[in-house]
Order: sequence, then structure tokens, then C-alpha cells
Amino acid sequence: MWNNTKFTGLLGIQYPIVQGPFGGGLSSVALTAAVSNAGGLGSFGGQPYSAKEIIETSAAIRKATDKPFNINLWVNDRDRRLAEFDSEDYKKLTDLFTPYFKELDLPIPERPTNLGAKFEDQLEAIYEVRPAVFSFVYGIPSEDILEKCRSLGIKTVGAATTVDEAIALEKAGVDAIVATGCEAGGHRVSFLRSAEDSLTGTFALIPQVADNVKIPVIAAGGIADVRGVKAALALGADAVQMGTAFLATNQSNATQDHKDKLFSEEGKDTVLTKVFTGRLARGLRNRLTEELKDSQHLMAPYPLQGKFMGHLKAYPATEGSNSAFRSYWSGQSASLLKFRDAGELMLSIINEMNKA
Repeated sequence: MWNNTKFTGLLGIQYPIVQGPFGGGLSSVALTAAVSNAGGLGSFGGQPYSAKEIIETSAAIRKATDKPFNINLWVNDRDRRLAEFDSEDYKKLTDLFTPYFKELDLPIPERPTNLGAKFEDQLEAIYEVRPAVFSFVYGIPSEDILEKCRSLGIKTVGAATTVDEAIALEKAGVDAIVATGCEAGGHRVSFLRSAEDSLTGTFALIPQVADNVKIPVIAAGGIADVRGVKAALALGADAVQMGTAFLATNQSNATQDHKDKLFSEEGKDTVLTKVFTGRLARGLRNRLTEELKDSQHLMAPYPLQGKFMGHLKAYPATEGSNSAFRSYWSGQSASLLKFRDAGELMLSIINEMNKA
């Protein structure tokens, strides 16, 4: 059977379908539970949350499902360049964005000092919650962290954008690898080389990773329907991870205008940009990405750029925001979207795969 893979065997789940974990507050308890309850692996992106908030969220997920679920964190949550980004650099940044702040009648912010939760502190929540899966991006946790997870019965899943990263993850002792191609929405999570130098496409990456590692491989990037699932499994993947397709559903925490854009003509046009967070990420093309595409070298390091952009109201749908200045994460498969309900999406894929 198509669903009897190394990955489903590893976790004891019914179907090799993983819901991509969304950072930036786009994950939701409802979506995580819906996918897990349907036999896949629901995921929750813990990146912006404190340990206390992750613990509370995990308790809510467990009330909604008794099935395995995944909590995702960022290993590297502070760019090294932060220490070198001085007042002169910040002035160049504010000068660049001043016209946009003026357009929205917003004050130019002082340099943000609260840069958010730290990976080291968030780990305490992982140890306490003991999710079935702890997945991570932007690197590899230390040997001590991985050993602690093993001792607690937590399966670990790392993300790779190149074959070399996949090999490094296997050598470190992780249980499975998400091989994520450049078609994927959101951040490019490279860690051995720059994101710009790690842009292999999903269906070139999958067979190369599968040929070089023995642990389960999860294909991610540009997979939105049953055709992508079939292709990924045929190329050697043991599961698929779908992000944009689940982000567009009613259960995700994306705003309604974000979801509507994914189903519109705008969803066909994505771009890789550093404008919103300081790290390369794929989202829908808009005014900011176009007007500032030649000024990306002036963006602040992560997470300072994101905190700065929060003052421009680039994230939540707050009063006074302008959609031309907002980030709408999306992969290259948005034009394939058909379902606005996560359960219906899961059922469609399962039924089609069973027929095949």
C-alpha cells in the first residue's frame, strides 16, 4: 500500500502526509488537530512563542486530538550579522523605508530591542510537552539536545535544502529529513551555505537525498495535490509535506485576505525576498518586493528586520495596514489549490491515492 512507508512506520501514523509548520503566528491548533485526526501529521510552528505559550498550545492540541503531532522551532534564531549592524546601518534602513511609513502616517520606530523568544529557552517546552515529533530548521541541534529528545521518546526531524545538509542531519542522528525545494513558500532554511546558493528544486533534490541517506525522507516544496504526492513517492520520498495547500484552508491562522490571494490570480506570482524578515523567503510579489528588490543588502539581520517591519504593519491585518506592504507567504503551487477545508484536502488525496 502507498501509505506503508518508513515514515508512517516510524511514527505509527496512517498516512505519509505532513502539514507544514508555519511560523509568524500562522499555525493553529485547529489545523494541527485536523490533519492529525485525518491520519497525517499535524504540525505547529512554535518559532514566535515563549516556552510557556508553546506548553499551553500543546495542551490545547492534545484536547483536540489524541494522535501524534509535531512542534517546530528554529535552531538559528539570531543572525550573526546582528552584532555588526550599527546605528549607521539602521539609519540607512529607516531612510529607505521612510516614504512607506509616511504613506501610512506612521512614526519611524526606534531600533527594536525585544527580538523575541530564543531557541534555548523554547527547548524547555519541548522537553515538558514531549510531542511525538520535534522538527527544526536552520541547522542541527547539539548532540546533547538530540540525545535528550531520544531519552524522552521524541522523534526528531530536520530540514535540508541540499544533499550535503541531508547527510549532515543523518550523521547527527536525526530520525527523518524534510528535503525542501526552492518552490516552497516561506523561508529558505539553508544552514551549510547561503540560501541563495541552495536553491535546488524539489524534484531534483528528492532522489539525490534519497540516494544518500537511509533515514526517511519527506518531500516538501510545490506539492499541492495528488500528482505531487505520487511524484514525490516515486522519486524516493517516504512522505510529503504540504505547506501552502494547508495554509489556504479555513483552519489555518492566516488572515482571510491572505487565503483569498492564494486562490486568486495573485497566487500565481511569487518571489524570493529578504524585505520582510532579513532572511530569504518566498511569498507573493507585491509593491514592496518590487520597489526594494535592488536594496535587499540594506535590510537588517534576522530577527531585527522582522521587528522593524512589524511597525509598518507588514504582518497582522491591523487597522491602517496596507496590503501592498504586507507579507503573504506562498509556494509556487498556489494555482493548483482547490480546497478550503483541511479535512477535505486530506480526504481527496487519500481517496485518489487509494484508487491509484
